[in-house]
Amino acid sequence: MTIPSGVSVAWEASADLVVVGGGVAGLSAAAAARRGGLRVLTVSKGGPLDTATQYAQGGIAVPGTRDGDSVDAHVFDTCEAGGGLCVPSAVRSIVSGGLGTAATLQSLGASFDRDRGGDLARTREGGHSVRRIIHAGGDATGAEVQRALNISVGAVSVGAEAGHSVLFGSAAARVLVHRGEVVGLLVSSDQGFGVVHSPVVLLATGGLGQLYSCSTNPPGATADGIALGLDAGAEIADLEFVQFHPTVLFAAGSSGRRPLVSEAVRGEGAHLVDQDGLRIMTGVHPLGDLAPRDVVSRAIAERLHITGTDHVLLDARSIDKFHSRFPTVTAACLAAGIDPREHLIPVAPAAHYSCGGIVTDVWGRTGVPGLLAAGEVARTGLHGANRLASNSLLEGLVVGERAGAVAAERLGVRNRTGDVQLPAGTSVPRERLQQLMTEHAGVVRDGYGLDRVASAIRDEASVSGREVRALEDSALTITASALVRAAMQRRESRGCHTRRDFPSGDEDMRRSIRTRKNPDGDLESRFESASQTDAGSTQTMAGVNG
Repeated sequence: MTIPSGVSVAWEASADLVVVGGGVAGLSAAAAARRGGLRVLTVSKGGPLDTATQYAQGGIAVPGTRDGDSVDAHVFDTCEAGGGLCVPSAVRSIVSGGLGTAATLQSLGASFDRDRGGDLARTREGGHSVRRIIHAGGDATGAEVQRALNISVGAVSVGAEAGHSVLFGSAAARVLVHRGEVVGLLVSSDQGFGVVHSPVVLLATGGLGQLYSCSTNPPGATADGIALGLDAGAEIADLEFVQFHPTVLFAAGSSGRRPLVSEAVRGEGAHLVDQDGLRIMTGVHPLGDLAPRDVVSRAIAERLHITGTDHVLLDARSIDKFHSRFPTVTAACLAAGIDPREHLIPVAPAAHYSCGGIVTDVWGRTGVPGLLAAGEVARTGLHGANRLASNSLLEGLVVGERAGAVAAERLGVRNRTGDVQLPAGTSVPRERLQQLMTEHAGVVRDGYGLDRVASAIRDEASVSGREVRALEDSALTITASALVRAAMQRRESRGCHTRRDFPSGDEDMRRSIRTRKNPDGDLESRFESASQTDAGSTQTMAGVNG
């Protein structure tokens, strides 16, 4: 069954680059393209602050020159956390690109915290061997980055400014492809469906946190970019690796977006205990409470399973001046009646970050001419099987800026749009899907539970409608299918993918799983060949110049 495909187009526009998403990657790309003289249009489902970037607390991982830090050390820590699936050349490229990140942001007006000597203050987070995380407002780095980027591209209000315009409250419905190349974007807005004619579309839509009942992601994190990319002909990879943040503020019966308790809190000396006061990370990992996130989340999940409880506790009472160092965490805790200076903080893991996504090179290019992706929706090879803390803003800034620059490669390419149709879609009711994914595709999985999710999606999905909510539900459903498919194929435990029935790693599976839509519209997956292992950093996207 399919929905009616004909779309009545109420409006049209044109641009040299269409950016889908208003977070760090999308706005970095828009700013770079604008500096290059391109006409840029940004499409954002929400307002200027409805992004995952806005909620980022910890900071930006930027290699320093003190305390034994270097690009090499940052690369090593990243690959160590990535469980053998990072693409080393991509890691080095992006980490090296981060050296100018702080300077670029400061030139745009961002203000970072300083130490007593006037240098950029740096903290340490899980998996990092040294203090290399720069931050702003204590634990409000994302908000400061978002503010500076919004101003830099004129995204503080609706309207055009110096060649850039932003359509808030508008959703991407389909990337328009003609003869294998991007020709524009179908958009759903208050004025109805519209077509933006453009030779380049950048997907910077963020993550897939709404696949789960509790997440640190905003409500708009509905895996839109994954669905758009698959429909346009792109491949996705590493989707089974969903990182669960180990310390999200717990409240019994809660759902939706939950505030996280920054990993930097543990970097400043806090430690995890169970409800009997026993240290959770003792003997689990050499880095203890600062082990990589997958290790900490798995240890918490195991302790919860053993004790039959639903949360653990974070003891941050030893941290001096907690309220001023972590004002965002403090506000969330006080709203729940918890003072971190006096009380233990109840925490539990929750869905936080998608380590996989649309396969790109380190410039955001996909295998579809004219289609770019950057930020959490993309898989560059930086994160592998588990993202190192605070590498996300780094990647969004570096690859976003690069994607904005390479968009100029298709200037002058003009293809006709062809018939404008909505993709046929099916979906499972959102709450039902979230229940299934939370119960069976969370921190710890097994084949039986994954099969239950796959069967439910197959048996319970129905034809989707045309409104934005229906498009989101369809995106969540196909993304869940792809994620579960890859998780079933990966019959091992690696990074943030833990199989209870396959607790050990398998070196034969030290390869990524790629998924795409076949000509019939069905998903098909395969393990990467050896020749594709470094594709995330070396592919050139044939036809990029039209």
